[in-house]
Amino acid sequence: MNKAIRWIVGFLVIFSSAVRADLPDFRDLVKDASPAVVNISTVQHPGNANRYSQQYGLPDEMPEIFRHFFGAPMPSPRGKQDRESLGSGFIISKDGYILTNNHVVQDADEIVVRLNDRRELEATLVGADPSSDLAVLKVDAKNLPTVRLGNSDKLDVGEWVVAIGSPFGFDYSVTAGIVSAKGRSLPNENYVPFIQTDVAINPGNSGGPLFNLDGEVVGINSQIYTRSGGFMGVSFAIPINVALDVADQLKSKGKVTRGWLGVVIQEVSKDLADSFGLDRAAGALIVQVLENSPAEAAGLVSGDIITRVNGHDIYLSSDLPHRIGRLGAGDTAKLDVVRGGKKKKIEVEIGAMPDSDGNVLARNAEPEQSQSNRIGVLVAELTDRQRKDMGNGVIVKEVRRGPAANAGVVRGDLITMIGGEIIRGVDDFDRIIAALPEKRNVPMRIVRRGQASFIPLRID
Repeated sequence: MNKAIRWIVGFLVIFSSAVRADLPDFRDLVKDASPAVVNISTVQHPGNANRYSQQYGLPDEMPEIFRHFFGAPMPSPRGKQDRESLGSGFIISKDGYILTNNHVVQDADEIVVRLNDRRELEATLVGADPSSDLAVLKVDAKNLPTVRLGNSDKLDVGEWVVAIGSPFGFDYSVTAGIVSAKGRSLPNENYVPFIQTDVAINPGNSGGPLFNLDGEVVGINSQIYTRSGGFMGVSFAIPINVALDVADQLKSKGKVTRGWLGVVIQEVSKDLADSFGLDRAAGALIVQVLENSPAEAAGLVSGDIITRVNGHDIYLSSDLPHRIGRLGAGDTAKLDVVRGGKKKKIEVEIGAMPDSDGNVLARNAEPEQSQSNRIGVLVAELTDRQRKDMGNGVIVKEVRRGPAANAGVVRGDLITMIGGEIIRGVDDFDRIIAALPEKRNVPMRIVRRGQASFIPLRID
């Protein structure tokens, strides 16, 4: 019995040693990288605190959402009316340029950077880009320690990564995990293909670096997905390749310009893929081509499905803004497009992203109506004013039981295209509906509250 016990104990010792040998050792990485990681404090004076207060005025019971971590507000030494916010950042040049998140320094009247050696330096804001949530700071110093910059495009899912930052104000905390996914799109974040990790990230980590095992920065910790406001195993980082492109533009021009195609797109579902004759649900489906846009000039039309940009596959519709946004105005994008079930190649000269876009909202039409019992809708002609604002189509006045209701059509929808044919009025609508085949999905383009989309219509 004793011999058996000794054998088991020996086996466990050998097994545990082998397991430890397979785990990464982060000690040298942390020792080398920590001097270039900084703690960032911001102060906002009372007269400018309104917007800041709104950012923190969120109920504790808020449902699952993506939350930026602004760090907990803390009393300022100069009085309770001033506020401080804690975040993180890292030094990218010996002469004092620092990268962090825009939301860490947004609306700040003063920015103070605390270094690893306990020095505190006042920082100036070189530039910020809310669209990518990035900001570049500058401190007046020389020969500062810097991080090593990596290539986020070479990052693999399952790879070990390490974060260094100041969660809840605890300076130089180190957490580790793996890359869970790449190219994630988050709500209201169209131009950043986020790196998803399971690294423990909490308020105050915002703006801090994400390292690979070679000690190179591959991302900037930016957001978490949470129910409680704390770490739940899902965090997101901005790829360093995206961040450096933004930083270079902020340093040289003070602002960021992005490529613009000028289309409204949606995801390709399985039913839509079938209705368009695709063998799989992939690509970005164009539901609207904006006037005077590069897409219009290149001949793109509603119903086109973009499957590749400059040789890169577009699996999800969210992949398209990532690819186009990183191009410059005047660059040429080579698009692989599926139109009417046939593959086409189209070249587009990319434009510069305009400051703002507007969408015309659909309005109810006058009761010049036509009924289609075949799909179960009552539609009406557009008024002259509606036609001027919205172009072609018919307005849905009533939805009854049938294929349209099954497809999700509701009263007030504008139907503009069915089966690749443009609907200019009620006569077109009746003719197209009458000719629709049975037992087959057909793409139908609708506009609802100003937003265009395709839905599959099936007549059983």
